[in-house]
Amino acid sequence: MTRPDLDTAPNTVDLAVRGLAVLPQDVVPDALVLVTGERIVWAGPAAAAPAHRAARTLDHDGLILPGLVDLHDHGGGGVSFPDLDVAAEDAREQALIAVHEHRRHGTTSMVASLVTAPPEELLRRVELLAGLGRDGELEGIHCEGPFISPARKGAQNPAHITGGDADLVRELCRIGGGFLATMTVAPEADAADEVLRALAEGGAVPSLGHTDASSAEMTAGIEQARAALAAAAGRRSALPTATHLFNGMRPVHHRDPGPALAALDAAAEGRMVVEVIGDGVHTAAETVRHVFAIAAPGHVALVTDAMAAAGMPDGQYRLGALDVTVTEGVATLTGGDSIAGGTAHLVDVVRYAVQQAGVDLGRAVEAASLVPAQVLGMEHEIGSLAAGRRADLVLTDGDLRVRTALRRGREVGRD
Repeated sequence: MTRPDLDTAPNTVDLAVRGLAVLPQDVVPDALVLVTGERIVWAGPAAAAPAHRAARTLDHDGLILPGLVDLHDHGGGGVSFPDLDVAAEDAREQALIAVHEHRRHGTTSMVASLVTAPPEELLRRVELLAGLGRDGELEGIHCEGPFISPARKGAQNPAHITGGDADLVRELCRIGGGFLATMTVAPEADAADEVLRALAEGGAVPSLGHTDASSAEMTAGIEQARAALAAAAGRRSALPTATHLFNGMRPVHHRDPGPALAALDAAAEGRMVVEVIGDGVHTAAETVRHVFAIAAPGHVALVTDAMAAAGMPDGQYRLGALDVTVTEGVATLTGGDSIAGGTAHLVDVVRYAVQQAGVDLGRAVEAASLVPAQVLGMEHEIGSLAAGRRADLVLTDGDLRVRTALRRGREVGRD
């Protein structure tokens, strides 16, 4: 519960939403969330609410969630961020199609993900997406590559995978104007330590992944990233992340544990945040349950790894320079079996974690809201239903299916 001094609480609010709410540290059966303008001004048990008058009152018979925050999202609604024609007059509007596809489904804050590509192409796309960040449409940009392992490339174009280039990282950070939030790096890549330092100095969080590293190499990379973040003391998280744990990593073997268990160990000890694509395609329900059972609270971030087919029918799509076939909602490289991104919305991932993996509702929601907000260094702005936070709310039915999403206090679709 969050509760300012009652003498300073507003007498009149724009909106009062009442129902079962997932608040920080607790799920409250009869909660009240008060909104004025773009901000939450009070949230807690209805019986403890300050005296107020509401211009609009909504008694909701489902769940009230904080707006969801996706750290890893390549697109949706038929649009792929890595495939935007940046020279087109409607490039910005095309990107917003993907943003709004996820926003309507409760992802009120998004990091737009790119894939491995030539440097000049990455720079152009980062510049375009940074403009959307300045306009308040995106919270950040994620570069998935190009400093990754060819052996664990997944749906990445091997022609553009390269060793580390700290100068390119610095230029991406400069062009990004503070909106380059994360970059996926294989810790065994050439000059990876220089890349990790350049990312931290540029205000971005290193995300270790797409890696064929040994357990020892992964552990060393985690510590290098932590040291770089500590030295930079930037505005984002002091903890590195692991890009979609298990996916794009050397598999676990009892004589060769590889990078995934090293990352999970770090999450258990509070030294790293691990991304999990808990959609039933990238990871099994049992795997999702094990990750939440082992990792320390607040060190798992649920993500979608969504691509253009999110919210769209089966068919042919693109992800970067590669063709993708979507069949029964599963995206794979055309002519192969490598998974090529996700087709779920983040609320679907939360539902799967709760209903199929048996993850506690509060912890699953936290992993899709507050934890990613903390990675971005934006936990005082987004990610929870708390006084002073942006009025981003997701109203679902009891089955975690979205009925209404609000962003900055306005219903999505009317802002």
